[in-house]
Amino acid sequence: MNENLNHRKSDILRELNSIIAVVARDITVFFKSPSMLIVTLIMPLFMMGMIGGNMMGIVGGANLGEFMLVGMLVTMLFMVTILGMTSLVDDHETDFTQEMLVSPISRYSLVIGKILGSTFVAIVSMIGTLIVGLIMNIYLPLDQLLLILALSPLICFAAGAMSMILMGLIKNPKTANFAMMIIIMPQIFLSGAIIPINESNMILLSLSRIMPMTYCIDLVRGVTGVETPIFDPIINFAAILLLTVICLMIGTFFFARSEKNR
Repeated sequence: MNENLNHRKSDILRELNSIIAVVARDITVFFKSPSMLIVTLIMPLFMMGMIGGNMMGIVGGANLGEFMLVGMLVTMLFMVTILGMTSLVDDHETDFTQEMLVSPISRYSLVIGKILGSTFVAIVSMIGTLIVGLIMNIYLPLDQLLLILALSPLICFAAGAMSMILMGLIKNPKTANFAMMIIIMPQIFLSGAIIPINESNMILLSLSRIMPMTYCIDLVRGVTGVETPIFDPIINFAAILLLTVICLMIGTFFFARSEKNR
């Protein structure tokens, strides 16, 4: 009995150590990659400065500024997490994942560690968005920022789980980066991140309803009070959780199968 208990504790500690190792590696790579730091500033500057700035000039109003800032914060969480997950393809090329999987750790530990590492990077990237917002004289109260920070792990896990499906199917770095942008860009414009979607036609509205980012943005705007949500926060939370679990299971299955078939 004691032997089985000790063995189980040893397994749990080994999995936790593996997760921590993957997270630490991703954080180290982030701070040694100036290109990622530049992206976290250029992307919000482009989206908020060029697209959002023109909208504010036409429509005007502080509400639109807060609407846009919240949407951009969620977008950065989503985008940076997904871009971080593409490093799984590079790890595949360099046999890093094979070396990790030689040790007796589960695929889920490797995937969760990767998502957690990307989550940290994504949360740090929000600083760039907030700086751009301050430049444009758009800011949020501290309590709203804390609510967004509290919801950010859920948002990042949704993004990471969704990207895992493609990571399990695509093993070419260039193809992976292109595929990730195909996933990200439609969601930015159809989820209501920058442009309101309430008046969209039936086709665009239907597409927005199947995009995870739509529910993430609607949840954040609802709990922060920036805008009246489309759905009840409980519905948004349940939809995000359900999509995350489904995508994580499917994505991890494809990922494990691709590594096993090497």
